[in-house]
Formats: sequence, C-alpha cells, structure tokens
Amino acid sequence: MLHVLEALILGLVQGLTEFLPISSSAHLRIVGEFLPGAQDPGAAFTAITQLGTETAVIVFFWRDIVRIVSHWFGSFTGRVPRNDPDARMGWLIIIGSLPIVVLGLVFQDQIETTFRSLYIVATMLIVFGIVLGLADWAGAKNRGLDRLTVPHGIYFGLAQSLALIPGVSRSGGTITMGLLLGYERAAAARYAFLLAIPAVFGSGLYQLFKSMGEPAVYGPLETAAATLVAFVVAILIIAFFMNWISKHSFLPFVIYRIALGTAIFIMLGAGVIQPY
Repeated sequence: MLHVLEALILGLVQGLTEFLPISSSAHLRIVGEFLPGAQDPGAAFTAITQLGTETAVIVFFWRDIVRIVSHWFGSFTGRVPRNDPDARMGWLIIIGSLPIVVLGLVFQDQIETTFRSLYIVATMLIVFGIVLGLADWAGAKNRGLDRLTVPHGIYFGLAQSLALIPGVSRSGGTITMGLLLGYERAAAARYAFLLAIPAVFGSGLYQLFKSMGEPAVYGPLETAAATLVAFVVAILIIAFFMNWISKHSFLPFVIYRIALGTAIFIMLGAGVIQPY
C-alpha cells in the first residue's frame, strides 16, 4: 500500500510539472529522495508516466492534431496542397522529433545513470532557468507558427533533446529556443507540446516494453496508477499554462528554478540527500 501511495505522489508531481518549464524528470528525481523509500524512481518510471501527460496533450489539442494528421496524409494523395499549413506542420513535427530520437539512443546509458546525479540536476535547473529568463527578456516574440521554418524546426528539436538531462525541462528547453528565435510565447509553447508527442510516446512505449520482466522500483500496478493521476492533473495544468503565458512572463518559473537548484546544492553539501 505504501508503494502505491508513493507512486500516486510521483504521478501527481509528474502531472503538475511536465508542461511547466521546471523539469518534471528533475522533480521526480528530487521527490523520490524524500519519500519513505528514499530512492530514485528511475528513468523507466519517468518515461512511462509521461505517457499519461502526453495523452493529456492529445486530448487538449485533439482538433489540432486530427487536422494536422489528416492534412499531412491528404498531401500525399493531392487532396490537400503540399504547402498547406497543417500538412507542413506535420512534416515540421517529424523533422523536429529526429534529434531526440538519435541522441536518446546514443546516450541511453548516460540518461539512465550519470545524468541522474543530483549535482547535474541542480546545475541544469539553475543554468537553464537563467537562459529561459534571458530568452524571455530579449526575444522579439513577434513570430507565429505560420512562420516556422525547417531550420527552426531542427533547432526546436535540438533544444527538446536537451531534456534528456533531468533539470533542463522538455517544455522549458523548447520554449527557450522558440523565444530566442523570436516566436511568441504561446506559439513556442504550442509547438513544444505538439513536438513532444512522438518523442514521449516513443520513449515511454520503449521503456514499457523494455521494463517487462525486469526488476523495478515500482511495479505495473503502481506505475499504471501514477500514469493515470499524471494524465488527469496534466489536462488542468495545460489549460492553466496556456492561459498564463498569454498574459505573463516566465519570471516566476525562472526564480523557482534557481531557488530549487540552490536548495539542492545546499542539501547535497549538508549531506541531507545523496547525488545518486
């Protein structure tokens, strides 16, 4: 029963943090240290629970996704012009997903071991928090997704791949790149959420298949419960976040990241928590 409660707490954390630019993988890694088991829930658990949050993206952006997919397929038959914005967006999502697929396979061992050090997590929280703040301050914020280009899609994809390191944040890294390229906050966030769908489902399903029959911190029941909680909470968070960024800056998230990273360094120095 205790294991189920821990998994539910982690599912709640996953749902709350996946779409905010504060790194859900970092929060799962940190919160795991303070649960009764006091252990890292693992990269596999993180990837699988992200299936719940990405399902929330599909529900929230369902009309957009259906339109993009149908127009992308329609462009092959001539039913939809090849330069149709939604058909083009389909290609841009595919192109933007390639970097994280390649880098995820190349650095798989490091992702599951070295990159999960709390020293790295704390450093990434602070460094990329500062970068997000600078990008939000200096970015032109005058480009919509109708002006998204193939090179920019690749840049977005490279930024998303940095989220393989806990502490960077998938949405934070991608949105930061969008701001640096001059995109509006809402446009950068929208593309970031859509871009994450292939990567997260690919990674989550791969980890789900890989984890079958292998020992894990949380079993199938606990992981499924956490994934369900993450899905429900994430739908509410997406709605909140999309409304927030249309009216406010990212400064509160920047301050939070720096404060959390600093707190982790202090706790590591005091021996309250261990890096691995």
